[in-house]
Amino acid sequence: MSDPEIQAMASVADALGELEEDAQGRVVRWAAERFGVTLGAALRKTSPGGSSESVAMDTQVSEEEISAEAPTFEHFAELYNAANPKTDVDRALVAGYWIQAMQQRPSFQAAEVNKELKHLGYALKNVTDSMEGNQSKKPARVIQLRKSGSSRQARKTYKLTHEGLVYVQGMIAS
Repeated sequence: MSDPEIQAMASVADALGELEEDAQGRVVRWAAERFGVTLGAALRKTSPGGSSESVAMDTQVSEEEISAEAPTFEHFAELYNAANPKTDVDRALVAGYWIQAMQQRPSFQAAEVNKELKHLGYALKNVTDSMEGNQSKKPARVIQLRKSGSSRQARKTYKLTHEGLVYVQGMIAS
């Protein structure tokens, strides 16, 4: 009879073994946050000379740190070009990232997202559907904070989650 915990550890080791050190850290931090685990122990890292040194792992990455690590863009068009989104769901996420992370605003309205995209010639047919596509991802990339009005066309306010911010930064990096 096999132990599911040992099997999970083996799977994680196999998956992380194929990644570079920076990517391993991002994956471990994401998994810890995703599953609500606190990482408090220091990691042992072998230096180029072969000696072992203690390295404290930064387990809490705030949204401010995420936006500080990301490259800066003067115009939305530059960000859009760097991210190169292929779907309406990704286009909406990139525009939301522009408003929230690059303009340092705590939230944004769906209409603002479509306005930014319209200026580049990529207006969405239904911005609400694109935002809902990001909300339905597991983990969610966007959360809806409020809705003003009772109709389906009511003004909706959103915020990118940690996963949404990281996802866009991955689009920019690739």
